[in-house]
Amino acid sequence: MKYKSVIIAGPTASGKSDFAHNLAKRINGAIINCDSVQIYRDIETISASPFAENVKNGFDEIDGIPYKLFSILPLAEHISVADYLNLAKSAMEDVIKMGKIPVFVGGSGYYINVLINGIASVPEISDEIRNKARDMVASDINAVRNLLPKDFVQTDPQRIARALEVFLQTGKHITEWQNMPRTGALVPDAFKILINPDKETLLKRIAKRVPEMVSGAALEEAKYILKNNLNEDRAIGATQLCKMLRGEITEEEAIENWIVKTNQYAKRQRTWFRGQYAADLEIKNVPNDNDIETVIKSI
Repeated sequence: MKYKSVIIAGPTASGKSDFAHNLAKRINGAIINCDSVQIYRDIETISASPFAENVKNGFDEIDGIPYKLFSILPLAEHISVADYLNLAKSAMEDVIKMGKIPVFVGGSGYYINVLINGIASVPEISDEIRNKARDMVASDINAVRNLLPKDFVQTDPQRIARALEVFLQTGKHITEWQNMPRTGALVPDAFKILINPDKETLLKRIAKRVPEMVSGAALEEAKYILKNNLNEDRAIGATQLCKMLRGEITEEEAIENWIVKTNQYAKRQRTWFRGQYAADLEIKNVPNDNDIETVIKSI
């Protein structure tokens, strides 16, 4: 192989997880997660984790293929991009020690970005500032967004709180820090694959997948979140199911809203990949065995 690592990125429901697994089989690879939701445990179905059907078997391997950084954190724990980069570095070192090829897979642009480009050195944030930022976001997230620059496009409350705490601590916006020289890139020369089916295909796959999740273990995961007073906004789907369980919306409304929110997220992902991810190979369909052969010839 010309390349020492592979990144497989793409929007939600594009088929990248199955493709990564099948490719890893062929190239003696091990899977490393770069999805910011699948890193949390107890929401494997809601997050469409490859472990949704394998929870009882642990989270270290599927069908003989090693898996890293899936379901490793409790839902109550916060993780920064810098934290993820450290975890990914350790996971990659483990994979290399196994004599295997690291195959990163996920759809979180900010995780993929730091793998390729490294991270800017943002100063430490005090506990006082961090708590203040979280309180401000919880009180009025829209007012907080107005304090942030227009080129900050994240919508996740945790990412917004992170941007606010950086601004409060340093007087500079997080986007300014992100434009400074970076360090710590893990795989700047990885072979980069983008799984990018057309919009209509994604819409159909999302519309099919969400009801299947609801009839599967997703409801039990939402009950667990409510029972333990955990963050129901951690993942699309958890919010809707928790509202349904509290009687605020019907099951039909929960499914419809989950599908809408997922479609919106997929659109944002596609926009990010189009502008920020220079793929060596773009697969414009739900990937199949022929695409695996194409990749193998390319790497």
